[in-house]
Amino acid sequence: MTILSRLLLILGSLLPLVQSQALPLHTSSRWILDANNTRVKLRCINWAGHMETHVPEGLHKQSIDFLADWIAQQGFNCVRLTYSIDHALNPDLKVCDAFAAAAAASGASRDALVGLYNQAVAKNPFLATATTRDVYGAVVDALWSRGVMTLLDNHVSRASWCCNLTDGNGWWDSAFGYNKWNSRFFHTQDWLSGLQAMAGWATSHGGVVAMSLRNEMREFLLQGLDGRQDWYDLVGRAGRAVHAANPDVLVVVGGTQSSTDLTHVRGRMLDTSGWPGKHVWEMHAYSFTVTFPNLLGSCDSVKLEYGAFAGFVLEQGEAYTAPLILSEFGVGMTGGSAGNQGLSDQDRNYLSCLAGYMEGNDAEWAVWALQGSYYVRDGTVDYDEGWGVLDHDWSGWRNPEFPSMLGAMWKVTQGP
Repeated sequence: MTILSRLLLILGSLLPLVQSQALPLHTSSRWILDANNTRVKLRCINWAGHMETHVPEGLHKQSIDFLADWIAQQGFNCVRLTYSIDHALNPDLKVCDAFAAAAAASGASRDALVGLYNQAVAKNPFLATATTRDVYGAVVDALWSRGVMTLLDNHVSRASWCCNLTDGNGWWDSAFGYNKWNSRFFHTQDWLSGLQAMAGWATSHGGVVAMSLRNEMREFLLQGLDGRQDWYDLVGRAGRAVHAANPDVLVVVGGTQSSTDLTHVRGRMLDTSGWPGKHVWEMHAYSFTVTFPNLLGSCDSVKLEYGAFAGFVLEQGEAYTAPLILSEFGVGMTGGSAGNQGLSDQDRNYLSCLAGYMEGNDAEWAVWALQGSYYVRDGTVDYDEGWGVLDHDWSGWRNPEFPSMLGAMWKVTQGP
């Protein structure tokens, strides 16, 4: 290779990627299409922003431009960017105040979190005067300048780690069978107002192509025993509210049992007429997901369960037919053997089986997760995330073998 060729290659890697999708997106049967009716396959990575600081993680490690470049260069065309309703309803919160307040909210050292804020300002100087909403705007715009779309995901109501049956974020407080353990922070009207606020804000940021109404809705005790009527009513209200505020975005809807169970729509379809041509389903699948037990000890049995609980929505010509995004899946990136490409036996088997299932249906996906660390989690500042695809310094793959383990999931193999 000549010196000139090397220089051109380096220069090309530094230039923003061309925006390849004609927006807005819409749906037809089980497909997501762009404005030219060309299929768009979402290949996303999750980027958490729903924790106590109210901004996307990692800005004390790298600049937004570095991270947007890295995401685009790996082949992702989408980021599932999470946020809390606390953030949605308080857009003018200064970043400096958010970091200071996060200490009390998380039980961590105030001095330590202020120190991380100062590091973030050094990497991203605009944070010195920015609001938390300004940061979301900067992230979305940086991604889109590189051709990477954003799916905004309402992860929780109260800014915090997710999820369990006692974190207060699982089911609506106005729904049948209220209990404080699962619903004390999930205030229905605040949720609707927060979704509307984020949808309206997104109209000025073209890279936002979709909005997920709620992450991992989950019943506990008596909840859901009304035939999941509350799910039908409140998801319907939310979808209509988002579409009214921003008719360009796709509306992404998860089932119950932590986004693993859509079986109820087989017999009674959700009314999606309030967001025509914009409906997308979502599901989650981890090795520990209770909905998908390996009952027969075989990958084939697990694939049947994926299809029975959620994947059936890809069947064409049914009332429930719509695109499906596997919006969370992942593995621990450290601690496994070299023979298993750095994964544990359990994670290696799980991922191989799930990748095979996804290759078979060529559906959309979003891996959990980008973040190599959190500003604070479980009271620990600069908490290491062993499931993060980035290392603790946010500089490169924690497990360089991981991308190849997704196999043909990267490819577009089917279409309308």
